[in-house]
Amino acid sequence: MSVRILALVGSLRAGSHNRQLAEAAAKHAPAGVDVELFEGLADVPFYNEDIDVEGSVPAAAARLREVAGGTDAFLLFSPEYNGTMPAVLKNAIDWLSRPYGAGALSGKPVAVVGTAFGQYGGVWAQDEARKAAGIAGGAVIEDAKLSIPASLTRFAETHPADDTEVATALTEVVARLTEQAAPAAA
Repeated sequence: MSVRILALVGSLRAGSHNRQLAEAAAKHAPAGVDVELFEGLADVPFYNEDIDVEGSVPAAAARLREVAGGTDAFLLFSPEYNGTMPAVLKNAIDWLSRPYGAGALSGKPVAVVGTAFGQYGGVWAQDEARKAAGIAGGAVIEDAKLSIPASLTRFAETHPADDTEVATALTEVVARLTEQAAPAAA
């Protein structure tokens, strides 16, 4: 049995610590678990029902849906922008929530983690991402959390994959997500 987890990173910045956190999740994933980082969220247009028409969905949004449809679970990485999640992550959730009741998120396990500069590690943004993913139909795993504060100093010279405490906590989140996704993947 193999479990496929799609990682959606809410930061588009090249040196993003949340992207590095996603890379760490992929690196430390247990055997039989594939954590794939989705590339291309910046290309997905803002959700608009007028362009979400069968046969003419924008290519980037169609690709997101296609890749997401073939996965067993989602791992969302959210920094905190002005007290909430970045627009690019919310936009991905919106595209994956459609068609209503049958979107790629529907019924699939979702965990939300992240890091931010502040003292709480982006917890507000991550709570908002959990809320949005749940409303969109995802099966949010409320006890699979990881908020890492002080990202600019903590990861100034150390990649999250090389931070033992972070790698251990992230591995626990991936294991919990895998546990929930395994029955569907079998």
